Amino acid sequence: METISDLGLFTFPALLKNSVKKFGDRPALGYALKDDAPVTYTEMAENALNFSKLLTVLGMKKGSKIGLYGIGCPAWGTAYFGIVNRGMISVPLLPDFSAQEVKSILEHCEVDALIVDETLYKKLTDIQEVLPPVIISLNDFSVINTPVELPETSEINKTELPEVDVLEDDIASIIYTSGTTGRSKGVVLTQKNLVWTAIQGQYTHRINKLDRVLSFLPISHVYEFTIGFLMQVLNGACIYYLAKPPVVSALLPAFTKVKPTIILSVPLVMEKIYKNKVLPTFEKNGLTKMLYSIPLFRKLLNRIAGKSLAKTFGGHLVFFGIGGAKVDPKVERFMKEAKFPYAIGYGLTETSPLLASSGVRITKPGTIGVIVPGVDLKIANPNEEGVGEVVAKAPNVMVGYYKDEVLTKAAFTTEDDSCGAGYFKTGDLGIIQKHHGVPRLSLKGRSKNMILSASGENIYPEDIEFILNQHPLVAESLVVEDDNGLVALLQLDEEKLEEEAKRRLNISDISISKIKEGLSDIKDELSGKANTKKEEFSDALAYQKEVIINEIKFYVNKQVNKSSKIDRVETIKQFEKTASQKIKRYLYDLRSKVTKR
Repeated sequence: METISDLGLFTFPALLKNSVKKFGDRPALGYALKDDAPVTYTEMAENALNFSKLLTVLGMKKGSKIGLYGIGCPAWGTAYFGIVNRGMISVPLLPDFSAQEVKSILEHCEVDALIVDETLYKKLTDIQEVLPPVIISLNDFSVINTPVELPETSEINKTELPEVDVLEDDIASIIYTSGTTGRSKGVVLTQKNLVWTAIQGQYTHRINKLDRVLSFLPISHVYEFTIGFLMQVLNGACIYYLAKPPVVSALLPAFTKVKPTIILSVPLVMEKIYKNKVLPTFEKNGLTKMLYSIPLFRKLLNRIAGKSLAKTFGGHLVFFGIGGAKVDPKVERFMKEAKFPYAIGYGLTETSPLLASSGVRITKPGTIGVIVPGVDLKIANPNEEGVGEVVAKAPNVMVGYYKDEVLTKAAFTTEDDSCGAGYFKTGDLGIIQKHHGVPRLSLKGRSKNMILSASGENIYPEDIEFILNQHPLVAESLVVEDDNGLVALLQLDEEKLEEEAKRRLNISDISISKIKEGLSDIKDELSGKANTKKEEFSDALAYQKEVIINEIKFYVNKQVNKSSKIDRVETIKQFEKTASQKIKRYLYDLRSKVTKR
């Protein structure tokens, strides 16, 4: 475990220097599905230094803002160190940002240079007018565009860099979030914000130089960056990048080859595994379904599933970190009973991100976990049940929002709040309760999402969504208001829905798609009858789907209190998501302008 006594300062240059000193010959960064050997810590530091020299020759200096637009790869981390080790400011851009989102950020932040993956660079064809004068390829660090004449690479690498003091309070990153509220804000984080969090994160899990990390989340997201990159580099682990979308066809061979000990993920991944793989196995016949409903047998079956799951992930996993959103309690219960090595983390971009967490051995379903040492976490203005807004004061809390003093001021508490002034307001509702004498944080939802019923009761839509998501035919859900009450927006599992409708029509051995298409080889004189049959079937199928949707409404309403009952249900083909796979709620507000608060 590396501490501030090893580094001396909470800065990136101090962190990298310590890692090279202790782990210089160890592998640092590589690809999961390539045969190339990972670069060592010494090589990474040399590459970062050479990149610093390139930026300097291109006119960059301390305080210059450098956009970093690419997927997770060894070059990304190398470039980042090359930027911040000279006191320059990194502006990470999520790879799924659209060209218009990139344009808005580049204009607002006024970046001096852009490092971009060549595939993503093609997305920027229509916004050339806002691109900075210096553009560098993330693929090989070749210069795509520059207003100055460059010497040969060998000459650049011989450049003598002037001395530069990199201080703990220097800005390291301005991170623009793709949030659920619709407004992208530039979060200003210092060198100390990020390095302090990496050091304190070790209280959740200890990492060593033999650890292998499989990385597939966007590294430009602060969760993956701080925990999945910086904390690993601090301790000499090796990070392997998937460098492609995390689909099953890519993940399975990566698990087999890397045999990761550490993986970071979002709740949706494990929720899909549980709902689509685990539950169907135990509910495929009446006997196992009955046994799975009995706690003793459920635990035994979950333990068997856990062993199988461990093999799927490569057989060496010791830490499966989950962050970004609240975990479905039933899914967490499965992981706990399966003895799957999961851990929970909570925080925001504004807190670099970690505020509370549970390590593998201390997880408790339904709660986030203990407060990170050094974080002053409180519940502001709690109600009679103890639920209020989670607020924090700590060395990892942001400086503020870039070029937005009004928004920054609004993000912190005042003397009028029960906790006093100066605490960052997370916007999350929570409660702190003691378990075995240790305070643990539990979340209730977003304060902005909370709905006040006509009778004055607080409704937490996330709690209703958890119930909806447990229905086998519901892939994801969102509970919102319209002018008359609560509406459940459902993204249904179309394949399962069609199978269930087919089963109810007693045609489980016939392909619905073929029936819809009709019988192509039927004689012309019978085509009218065939079309009639096809229409009758389509009507019957639509009817069964409507019946099922009504059943889902009944399913949730019998499990919630009177004020939380759903008035109507609508289906959504695909929810729009943020990088951390949270639904962009602001896109689905059904209230009229008159009723919006």
